[in-house]
Amino acid sequence: MEANHTLRRVLVGTAMAVVISSGLWATMGSGTSSTLVGPPTTYEGFKVKRDGVDGWTVKIDAKDGLSIATQMITFQPGGQSGWHSHPGPVFISVKEGTMTFYDQDCNATVLTAGQGFLDVGEDRHLARNESGSPAINVVTYFVPPHTTVLRIDAPQPPNCFL
Repeated sequence: MEANHTLRRVLVGTAMAVVISSGLWATMGSGTSSTLVGPPTTYEGFKVKRDGVDGWTVKIDAKDGLSIATQMITFQPGGQSGWHSHPGPVFISVKEGTMTFYDQDCNATVLTAGQGFLDVGEDRHLARNESGSPAINVVTYFVPPHTTVLRIDAPQPPNCFL
């Protein structure tokens, strides 16, 4: 009996030390469902420079290659992604409805159907449907080659209480 009691104290003490030392809790999403549109596809390294009309230029340099995956995410009213970041850039398009995107400084950007943005993937952020109707986002991830992780859960920023 004493051995079990000691073991419990050690485990509880270790768990407390981990929580206290990290001080971080990942936030969970809710009210969402997603569909991966095909498996992530890995491309070998490449470099593209395309000069278009009116001075428009696109440059892509994927020295070691990259993987691309596209996902459709439906947010029910009040649904949210939880705080997270990404291992690479992400193109986000609002297909239906209205979405509010919060950056780690708690700045909000509201987008409606037909609007989108490029998330470079470095900073934590949260997507939330604050409307009374469902919203759908089409999300295209660019991640390191052979990566299957599309998001990295993150703690809520201390200055943003949503």
